[in-house]
Amino acid sequence: MRCRHCGELVDLVLMDLGSAPPSNSYLTDENLRSPETWFPLRVLVCESCWLVQTQDFADPALLFDADYAYFSGYSSTWVEHCRVYADEATDRLGLDQSSRVVEVGSNDGTLLNFFQRLGMKCTGIEPTASTATVARGLGLEVLEVFLDDEVAGNLVADGLVADLLIANNVLAHMPDIVGFATGCRQLLGSDGVASFEFHHLVELVSKTQFDTIYHEHFSYLSLAAVEAVFSSVGLTVFDIEQLTTHGGSLRVFAQHQATGGFSLAPRVSAVRSLETGVGVASPEYYSGFQERADLIRNEFLAFLLTARDEGKLVAAYGAAAKGNTLLNYAGVDSGLVAFVADRNPVKQGQFLPGSKIPIVDEAEIVRLRPDHVVVLPWNLREEIAGHLDYIRDWSGTFVTAVPQLEVW
Repeated sequence: MRCRHCGELVDLVLMDLGSAPPSNSYLTDENLRSPETWFPLRVLVCESCWLVQTQDFADPALLFDADYAYFSGYSSTWVEHCRVYADEATDRLGLDQSSRVVEVGSNDGTLLNFFQRLGMKCTGIEPTASTATVARGLGLEVLEVFLDDEVAGNLVADGLVADLLIANNVLAHMPDIVGFATGCRQLLGSDGVASFEFHHLVELVSKTQFDTIYHEHFSYLSLAAVEAVFSSVGLTVFDIEQLTTHGGSLRVFAQHQATGGFSLAPRVSAVRSLETGVGVASPEYYSGFQERADLIRNEFLAFLLTARDEGKLVAAYGAAAKGNTLLNYAGVDSGLVAFVADRNPVKQGQFLPGSKIPIVDEAEIVRLRPDHVVVLPWNLREEIAGHLDYIRDWSGTFVTAVPQLEVW
């Protein structure tokens, strides 16, 4: 395989998870007994530009189809994150009602709607029909396309230019990361700012967050790799914020290399130094990850087997993509985890891909009173534990598997 960014041959393996179905390909009653499509799931490291990436197998159109089931507005933690960002970006960048905000990967419009409420002109770019429909219900303009350099050129020709371009948790989803970055640069006004959020590779590796690996995530990003990609298309990073979202993320602010007016902030050098210090640009940094992930898997599976043997009822909460990676890698099915509850009504009544565990309304937790509730989106564990605190009434406990098994 050749690197998606620099084109060099790639053969250093971070982790091989065997195979799995696409993590957001939920099953209905109709297709529950039909064969599923499973793809190999291997992650490789480019030793030239240090872009960490999945090996190519799955078609992006299959992963991000019309029935895409992830909706960002169902997490109160994420909604608040979006609200704060909109207020802070407006103040910092001096945005007003004459400003145009373009969000790439606008999903259900949760973030973009906050800018709309502030009176700004807003355009979403979102390829999945299910989420785009919800965003349009908020009165947002949404273009239902995959962004690349050709699409961006057409949009610019039609007059779309961004004062602020946002792409949160999108960069990692792009198989053609260079074409996507080029498209973002084309849409950005000459003195505009582009803001990108992504799960930080340093957090993934240091905390063995292997369950964030799935086919929809084509790349696993360090600042070093992102700066290399951006530099190749004429963008430069001028500031960074370190965030707690998704288990540890970076928010980078970028501008045109030739016309950007912001000076380099000290926080950029600080993150560069952090990555240099841990050795992101060295093969040794990635060794041992597979073994640590296998240990997490084995401890989780042992816990579930013991709970079954003791007659305990185990349920899960949050039909999240990361949970599907964990369950399928551990070989878990409904014999070990009876059901998973989720707030999203689009997912309720369906089944998790691979494991075929039924997805139910939260009322089933109250009705069946499980002894243990596995929190699959562990990055939202405090929000979820607060919401489900009533399981303490029957001495129920919460369980998280990553970064280590914890019963609490």
